[in-house]
Amino acid sequence: MPIVITTVNVNGIRAAVKQRNERNEGMLRWLSETPSDVIVLQEIRASHKQAHDALAPALADGWHLTMTESSVKGHAGVGVLSRSEPAAVRTGFGSPEFDGLGRYVEADFTAPGVDGVDELTVASLYLPKGAADTPQDAAKFEEKKRFLDEFGAYLAGLAGGDRGVVVGGDWNIAPAEADIKNWKGNLKSPGFLPHEREWVAGLLASGWSDVVRDLYPDDAGPYSWWSWRGKAFDNDAGWRIDYQFANAPMAAVASAAVVDRAQAYDLRWSDHAPVTVTFG
Repeated sequence: MPIVITTVNVNGIRAAVKQRNERNEGMLRWLSETPSDVIVLQEIRASHKQAHDALAPALADGWHLTMTESSVKGHAGVGVLSRSEPAAVRTGFGSPEFDGLGRYVEADFTAPGVDGVDELTVASLYLPKGAADTPQDAAKFEEKKRFLDEFGAYLAGLAGGDRGVVVGGDWNIAPAEADIKNWKGNLKSPGFLPHEREWVAGLLASGWSDVVRDLYPDDAGPYSWWSWRGKAFDNDAGWRIDYQFANAPMAAVASAAVVDRAQAYDLRWSDHAPVTVTFG
């Protein structure tokens, strides 16, 4: 029996569940139709109570929400929505600087139904956006570098073993030229800086798999984020910054992936689209 995992940056859970116009019923409609078993959320930007209130209809239908909010009100926040209740939950990755900022949470599931995988950890990540290496942006640039150093070391220890692990999220890094429509115009942009792409390459070399890229090696994108401004969405001028990294047991059974891109600009309930992978 396959397990279906989705990652999506909701860009504020309270906004995502609201109906924006007569054609768009928001995230709740999407939740009622998705085949996903586990959904990892980023940028919830709400307290536990606010998030549970916003998702009340879905929770009443049997979804389980575990999340961590940021100590900075209205900022970040990550969570895991699942059809079965997790066996265990862990917040953060052991960082005194970042664990209170709502950027990482893990949920464990037993007997996930995937051949050869008896235990599964699914994690949600919201990696800092960072900034270019300029005097004006020095603080954000250095913050992201510190996060990459600490989190990279943590991931190195998470990849091994027989337990299946999938880390989905808004990684805020486009790994390669195929992952940005206008890569030439973004060579100095945060999210496409050389040290950021080298960091992702290091993860891939250490045993992690970018399962969407592995399944569709020759595709441009598929993009998962488009600016609200201009005609970026209409022209599909996007970035692939939302993805799922799997360790060897899960990468071996990744069988399909899709980006659930809205059919029109005014049907979007976030500036990101859900990225769904079927394992098994």
